[in-house]
Amino acid sequence: MAEWYARDASRKLKAVYQSKGNNGKRTTNGIIYGYLKDPNDKTKWVIDPEAAAVVQRIFQMSVNGMGPFQIAKALEADGIETPGCYLAKLGLGTRKNNVYKRPCRWAGTTIANILEKPEYMGHTVNFRSVKESFKDRRQTKRPKEEWVIVENTHTPIVDPGIWETAQRCRKVIRRPDSLGEANPLTGVLYCADCGRRLYMHRRGPMKKISKITGNIIHESGRNDFYCSTYSRRGGGGTGRDSDCSVHYISTKTANALILETIKRVSGFAKSNEAEFMKMLREESAIKQAEAAKSHKRQIAKNEKRIVELDSLFRKTYEDFVAGRLNEKRFEQLSGGYETEQAGLEQQTTGLKAELTQFNTDSVRADKFMEIVGKYADVAELTPAMRHEFVEKVLVHEADNSSGVREQRVDIYLNFIGQFEVPEGFAVEEKAAPEPQSPDEQKRAKWREYARKSRERKLAAKMRGQQKTA
Repeated sequence: MAEWYARDASRKLKAVYQSKGNNGKRTTNGIIYGYLKDPNDKTKWVIDPEAAAVVQRIFQMSVNGMGPFQIAKALEADGIETPGCYLAKLGLGTRKNNVYKRPCRWAGTTIANILEKPEYMGHTVNFRSVKESFKDRRQTKRPKEEWVIVENTHTPIVDPGIWETAQRCRKVIRRPDSLGEANPLTGVLYCADCGRRLYMHRRGPMKKISKITGNIIHESGRNDFYCSTYSRRGGGGTGRDSDCSVHYISTKTANALILETIKRVSGFAKSNEAEFMKMLREESAIKQAEAAKSHKRQIAKNEKRIVELDSLFRKTYEDFVAGRLNEKRFEQLSGGYETEQAGLEQQTTGLKAELTQFNTDSVRADKFMEIVGKYADVAELTPAMRHEFVEKVLVHEADNSSGVREQRVDIYLNFIGQFEVPEGFAVEEKAAPEPQSPDEQKRAKWREYARKSRERKLAAKMRGQQKTA
């Protein structure tokens, strides 16, 4: 009887929380790092300026290409207190009375948890976890698809564009380049033929003898990209797509093309904003019309096949009941029909959702213009600029038939895709610096070589510290 009463009370309390969470109210009294409770209304969150500045810095460092462990080390070096220690000083959190021996010892998991919270965009997130039974003490995490997210419930700390860019950066595992740093192009370059990512190949520093002076020339390491399904050993590929070719491109060339595209598109958008918006709307309308036709044809084809599968399954069942089909064969056929039908239904649902979005979605040029406004000068390509501007880069195979290496590279920008600037538009270039004397050039090369040598030693030291930890 006591257990029945506890079960009944649990069901009623669960129903109350379900109704509260689905209506956009928070189901927890806790508060995350960066916010404080409003003194006049405990259900509202207000920004904590000191902690919010740290959160914004964490997201910016992530956009710049730094991983959670690197961000944690940078915050620790600057003497910034961890969220637990900071909240404890305010009398909040779960460890109010505990004394922290290392108040600035950040962990990579703490950084990762901060980066994945949609609350920093001003949203409320409910039902992250659930208890399967009222007897359970521990909660089970739910998949993100089952979360209830209510947008714009409090003042955001991080811009949605920055938050989404940080999520894209975290999905890619970047191999260190020849200098021990993460190459921002990893996860951005794709093969135009097989669709797989390009794989980075590292080359260490090299020494060459000048044919003119006879002196030794030190060249820094190179980082080149090849199709991940191509193998230089044996001249062929490996795996399922072994017939794909090399699709080689160097980091220097890719960065130069990306910078040129960003300069041209952003320059045209700034100087001809009205025409830029008009071209985007027209191009988007054409693409959406073509995609809508293709989607409608595929939906009709899927629905027809679903009806055919229902008929086939019914006939197979009748044959099994009549004894014309054994049990093993019936299970094979029915299982195949059910799998195919489930896949078609899922695809149809996705296509219908995209059609609905086509009817309601407008061109997101305003978001692209926000990114353009953040960078007044695009003379140099930075990791943050690359992540915020570029969605993906498709690299085609080079053509050497004419005796000159020619290669097509398609660059897709965030929010606007591949945009062709009208012919005749030229970007104003800054005046080139005066040429240096041979002695000045030689000293500049040696300074650059010394700088990269120091960076390599520091990177090796950091890797040794990581292994020791």
